[in-house]
Amino acid sequence: MSNKTIAALLFFSYACVALPARSAELESGANNNAPSCVDVVVNGERIPAYDCLTQKLMPKDAGKTQPLPEMTSQTIVGKPSNQLGLFNYTATSNRMGNTFGTSVYPQRPPATPVAPVLPR
Repeated sequence: MSNKTIAALLFFSYACVALPARSAELESGANNNAPSCVDVVVNGERIPAYDCLTQKLMPKDAGKTQPLPEMTSQTIVGKPSNQLGLFNYTATSNRMGNTFGTSVYPQRPPATPVAPVLPR
């Protein structure tokens, strides 16, 4: 036999023995912590192994059920209006003073007359 024939026979005998054992190992989940995912290049285009990447990105406690988070609308209901940026009657009436409801300009103290620098 030639060297090529012997190499082919060795390759196929290895494939017949090692691949079933390897597939059984993968099915049992013994190799979930594989260090890297294999990418394939087809026609010069790199195609990543999405199933492997998806498994790596899954959280460790993916099998456990998480408690449902509280809805954001329930937390908003309990907040005061000034924390939500809404109208607050007390704050607005304090800012506007006695002009609240009568003018769009807030109350300001009357201007004090300026004393002349040079007496007349």
